[in-house]
Amino acid sequence: MTIRPFIAALAVLALAGCANDPAPNQQIRLTEQAVEQAKAVGATADDVPELQQAEDKLTHARADMAEQSYKDARIQAEQAELDARLAEARVLTQKSQEQLNVLNTRITRLHKQLAQAQ
Repeated sequence: MTIRPFIAALAVLALAGCANDPAPNQQIRLTEQAVEQAKAVGATADDVPELQQAEDKLTHARADMAEQSYKDARIQAEQAELDARLAEARVLTQKSQEQLNVLNTRITRLHKQLAQAQ
C-alpha cells in the first residue's frame, strides 16, 4: 500500500515545520507590554484573575523559549497577551461604570433639588 510512505512523508514535513519555528521574541515583548499596560490601568493579579493567568502563561512562554520550544512559546505568549488585554478591558470597564454611577447619582440629586425649588 502507498499510504504508509505518504504518512511517513507527512510526519517528516510536520517535524521539519516545527523545527523551523523562529523564536517569538517580538510576541514575548508585546505580551510583556500588554501585562505592564494592564497593571498601569490598575489591574492586579488579586482582583483580576485574567492578569494572573496572563502572568502564568508568560512565565510558561519564557520557559518554553529557554527550552527552544518556540511554537509552544508563541502560543503561550499569544494567549497571555489576550488575557492581559482582557484584564485591562475589565479594569477600564469597571472604572467607567463607577464614573457613570457617580454621574447618575449627581443627576438624581440635581433633579431632586430642582423639584424642591419649584
